[in-house]
Amino acid sequence: MSKNNQSPHQSPFEEIKRTDPDTGAEFWSSRDFYKVLGYTSYQYFEPVIKKAKLACLNSGHKIEDHFMESHDMIEIGKGGKRQVETVLMSRYACYLAIQNADPKKEIVAQGQTYFAVQTRIQEIQEAELEDDRRLHLRDEIRHHNTQLADTARNAGVVEPIDYAIFQNHGYMGLYNGLKMADIHKHKGLRPSQKILDHMGSAELAANYFRATQAEEKLRRDGVKGKAAANATHFTVGREVRETIKKLGGTMPEDLPVADSIKKIEAKRKKRLPGEEQLDGEKGLPLEKE
Repeated sequence: MSKNNQSPHQSPFEEIKRTDPDTGAEFWSSRDFYKVLGYTSYQYFEPVIKKAKLACLNSGHKIEDHFMESHDMIEIGKGGKRQVETVLMSRYACYLAIQNADPKKEIVAQGQTYFAVQTRIQEIQEAELEDDRRLHLRDEIRHHNTQLADTARNAGVVEPIDYAIFQNHGYMGLYNGLKMADIHKHKGLRPSQKILDHMGSAELAANYFRATQAEEKLRRDGVKGKAAANATHFTVGREVRETIKKLGGTMPEDLPVADSIKKIEAKRKKRLPGEEQLDGEKGLPLEKE
């Protein structure tokens, strides 16, 4: 874990930023932080950290995601060193700490501006990354839903009503018995809004896995008959749900509703003139709602 090289033009908070060489994650040591803020003793800064942790909790974030207890070695004179407790703080944790520091200190005002701006930049970058993930996964689901529809047809799921039942079995397995209409109601979506268009990347990934594995199992096992196909789709959905549960993830029905992906597509289309907007509706009976 290393500190950035100092520069006379850098913010003092940028100069004490550290980077984990294994993950590339940036963080700040509370032992460096209190000195930059001009506190004469670390004990005077500890109440600031406690307030910041409480603010983190109240804002709906996990404290351990932003404040990690650790240890530092400090010099105690005559070449000796002593191990002391420290807190490794994320950028968001630093933002909360600076908001709870002594406002009479000029450096605190500078820090509030620095971390407010940097936190906003990080939020924008993360939002862009989430948009990219959603667009990619949504496009992949469009493609694999077509394959799933073809494979289900070969298994005997031919008529539209039969396919709607087959589709619901996959959702029921993944969403703990909820059918498509139930999911709409549970998430507060209008009937005209497509479920997949309002999923975040985590939920899209779960449904992508369900679709690909259902198609693979139908084909690999040579499933024949509507009842067998429905049971297979339900089982795959349930297994994906169990995997999420074992990993400690949020169940798909409890994940937040995202803005329509159509907005992202429209925004990207404006940004890149001439780029065709994705057509997600042609030939995809699985997505008819």
